Amino acid sequence: MKRGKKYLESLKLYDPSKAYELPEVMRLVLETAKANFDETIEMHVRLGVDPKHADQQVRGVVVLPNGTGKKVRVLVFAKGEKADEAEKAGADYVGAEDLISKIQGGWFDFDACIATPDMMGMVGRIARLLGPKGLMPNPKSGTVTMDVAKAVADIKAGKVEYRLDKTAIIHCPIGKKSFGAEKLIENYTTLFEAIVKAKPAAAKGQYIRSVSITSTMGPGIKVAVRS
Repeated sequence: MKRGKKYLESLKLYDPSKAYELPEVMRLVLETAKANFDETIEMHVRLGVDPKHADQQVRGVVVLPNGTGKKVRVLVFAKGEKADEAEKAGADYVGAEDLISKIQGGWFDFDACIATPDMMGMVGRIARLLGPKGLMPNPKSGTVTMDVAKAVADIKAGKVEYRLDKTAIIHCPIGKKSFGAEKLIENYTTLFEAIVKAKPAAAKGQYIRSVSITSTMGPGIKVAVRS
């Protein structure tokens, strides 16, 4: 892969083979975020688990103390009183059959999806459309619930879902470059602690194998895991 000039310049600022303490990592990440837009800062955690086994899955949700910096468009499948609650809580789209039809027609102008339990039979009709995009409501992530107001508020406040991919890595945003190091470190710590607490009982050996932080256009910088 051919790398850009800014990326290659960033590689000269640190030793790619070395793991740094968290404050130094964050300083380097912000220094190597050279794009002319507010880059997203992401955390990548390699775990010592086998994603092929159901009892070694790692998945959960956490509300980042400083949010993600992204305006999240929330869709809620609900009717009656619960639909009213969702609208008052700030949901961007609220509906039932009408939204199902729009999505079947190829409309996906939303970033998160919530449903009341009674709507899941209907939502199941578009599971094959929502699933691959990571938008399918799920009780484990708190997006299938009767408390739609809280679910909407949490997502708007910066709730993120972390989950293991097929290569045993969790990829998750922890904010924007404009947040500055202190807020990013707070978000990192909250997410890291949640992942540690989510360690499956079936996991053997070293659980956290490696952690790196990167900006949208910058290189990944390794974190000394003890930090």
